[in-house]
Amino acid sequence: MEEIQIPSYFICPISLEMMKDPVTISTGITYDRENIEKWIFSAKNNTCPVTKQSLITGIELTPNVTLRRLIQSWCTINASHGIERFPTPKPPVSKPQIIKLLKEAKLPKMQMKSLKTLRSIAAENDANKRCMESAGAMEFLASIINNNSNEVFEEEFMSTKDEALSILYQLKLSENGLKSLIMSGNGEFIESLTRVMQHGSYESRAYAVMLMKDMFEVSTPTLLLSLKQEFFTQVVQVLRDEISQKATKASLQVLVHACPFGRNRVKAAEAGAIRVLVDLLLDSSEKRVCELMLILLDQLCQTAEGRAELLNHPGGLAIVSKKILRVSKVGSERAIKILHSISKFSSTPSVVQEMLSLGVVAKLCLVLQVDCGSKAKERAREILKIHAKAWRNSPCIPNNLLSSYPF
Repeated sequence: MEEIQIPSYFICPISLEMMKDPVTISTGITYDRENIEKWIFSAKNNTCPVTKQSLITGIELTPNVTLRRLIQSWCTINASHGIERFPTPKPPVSKPQIIKLLKEAKLPKMQMKSLKTLRSIAAENDANKRCMESAGAMEFLASIINNNSNEVFEEEFMSTKDEALSILYQLKLSENGLKSLIMSGNGEFIESLTRVMQHGSYESRAYAVMLMKDMFEVSTPTLLLSLKQEFFTQVVQVLRDEISQKATKASLQVLVHACPFGRNRVKAAEAGAIRVLVDLLLDSSEKRVCELMLILLDQLCQTAEGRAELLNHPGGLAIVSKKILRVSKVGSERAIKILHSISKFSSTPSVVQEMLSLGVVAKLCLVLQVDCGSKAKERAREILKIHAKAWRNSPCIPNNLLSSYPF
């Protein structure tokens, strides 16, 4: 078959594939809609790929109808060569359409139907998500979630909240949108999400903690320092219930963001985070999840309450030691740091003996013999030196590891 050459002006400058829905941006360059939307919204670029000019002033995508018709005509002419004519693309959603739907959603009888329509629009593409955000969908959805009327536990009312929350998470809000949520009502939205985690369905609780994770990534220390005990209790409960892998990961990230601050570490420890983390670590093998758990345990063990909870768990020291050299360099460093905190601040004679009998000392000696990072080795060496009198001549340490014990 004769090779057909596609005219160069039919080709998208980003993907080098034939355009199906050509659109022109503010710099005058035409791209395929799907590719330029990925560039702007998914990859979060704010420049024109060809001219490198800024798009901050506007990211309007104007359909290039003339070029689209030319491409479709060319496809029709070359149909005998196996070229298929693509259908005329569905026009993108407009801001007035979204505003109309939001008005309808305020009417009780039309609310659920309108919310379902908004959800399907958001699922289509990233451009629709940004259009919905600019039209005020975020504020409307947040107002439904914030509504704490006496009807809150009625099934219909809760299903409306569930739908609003799922759409809000699906919007994948911009950084400015997330910051607006954080600032709204002086922390009211965080309290609303906490109530959802307490009373909502498993699906809604998962959406709540995943949305919170996105918010915390752009939050300020002021917000994080104002978190209440109930918040930590509910996030830890989501962890305990193991709703889904995504919810577990998001819960860990939320707590990691919240726990660089001492008072939050104490609140998380009092909410039972240590016991839940140790129990989960016993069965977890996914690398990033294990890293997050060890990072969080390290944060919590920087408090007396956290160290006491770890030592009270029958498998606390054992599982932390077990994860050294089995997860990643980050995981090993955090696990050794946890043991360092225990050795330095909570090393009673019984704890020192338990570490020896559990094989912790042998594992630390092994760390000195392998390549696992200078900080990890330095802390392992310091732990061994602190308790050298009790450990150095113990028969519990294999001879091949004893030779590396620091004098």
